[in-house]
Amino acid sequence: MKFLTTSFLWILAILASANDGVYYVSGNQIVPLQETDVAVTKEVLTITIGDDEFARVDVQYEFTNRGKAKSMDVGFEATGPYDPAGESRFNKSGKHPHIFDFTVEMNGQELPIRNYVIRESSEEEAADFVPLDLNVWREPTAEEDYLGNLVNRKDPDEIVNYAYAYCFKANFKEGKNVVHHTYRYRMSSAVYQSFSVPYWLKPAMRWANHQIDDFTLRIKVDKTAKQFCIENDDMWKAAQWRVAEGAGKVHTLKNEWTEYYEFSLRNGIVEWHAKNFRPTSDFTITSPENLLFYRDGDNSMKLGRYYDRSLTYLLPFEMMQETDDGARFLYDGTTDGIPNKRILRNLPYAHRGYVFKDQKLAAYFKSLWWYMPDPNWQQDTSDFTEEEWKLIREAKEE
Repeated sequence: MKFLTTSFLWILAILASANDGVYYVSGNQIVPLQETDVAVTKEVLTITIGDDEFARVDVQYEFTNRGKAKSMDVGFEATGPYDPAGESRFNKSGKHPHIFDFTVEMNGQELPIRNYVIRESSEEEAADFVPLDLNVWREPTAEEDYLGNLVNRKDPDEIVNYAYAYCFKANFKEGKNVVHHTYRYRMSSAVYQSFSVPYWLKPAMRWANHQIDDFTLRIKVDKTAKQFCIENDDMWKAAQWRVAEGAGKVHTLKNEWTEYYEFSLRNGIVEWHAKNFRPTSDFTITSPENLLFYRDGDNSMKLGRYYDRSLTYLLPFEMMQETDDGARFLYDGTTDGIPNKRILRNLPYAHRGYVFKDQKLAAYFKSLWWYMPDPNWQQDTSDFTEEEWKLIREAKEE
């Protein structure tokens, strides 16, 4: 246990040196910029997470215009990034540096988007989408500790939180209107959290009906497998999560601080659906390393309890130690009577559903939450990553 604790603190020290991680941007709803009698009749929100550090958002809206045909402004707010490394440069054009391929199609017609910089919304006040005068406000210098803010050119003590606006003119005909909205954004990360996908739901309350009459959230994992969590907020109790496609499972867990849903999903979709949905909070899809470390129980320290193919370092922290030569991996020892090297080199195969004939290995991997055996997997290793092959080579038993 002393070795495990020392290793954990070392990993935290490495991550803390990166200023506790980085927030890039949250996904968001589109909102009307003025009072309206247009209601959100239906929304199907699909968020796809993969191994390329991006989340992809695809939203199918159905709006009902209860009045006469009208043209109105609709907007999307993208909060400025918190990036201690300084790699996210402020963009005066109003296009967020970590949002890409932003499109809106309404009633079959693609709409032009205009961008500008606005004052960030808050819990107390929604974004007003009034462009900030960039002759008044500037980006802070490297010496000014104002990440995520703009500074008054005349008074450096005056700062403002800013966001990027994506706005378009929407022509609502009477009755039903269909909007298809897509974009992708870079996933955030934090100390002991390899990915984080925040999404704002509450802005949807700004439409006329102050709810989403028919709402479906779909979280999709494409061409990989992911283990992730969502906090069990009261609003999710209106319906059950279900695996709609592919291989997956979900359960509810508690730790010292919170209750959360944990998902294991491979090439599939988990879905949540409710009628008359009134979101009371926003949500975040997160990798579960931190939650897993603090989980009570005999399995909390098992090798491989969290595994993600996209990580640069695939080994769990308890297999790492700082030495005179710098950080290196340690493979010595056994777990549950199995050599650690054998467990580690089999992780990539288990992640794809390999069915182990060895009873000890089979029992071990069945004890890991994310493992989902697939008798039909043909041991195709073409999608093994470079890091996975490295792990297999280095953990090969002599």
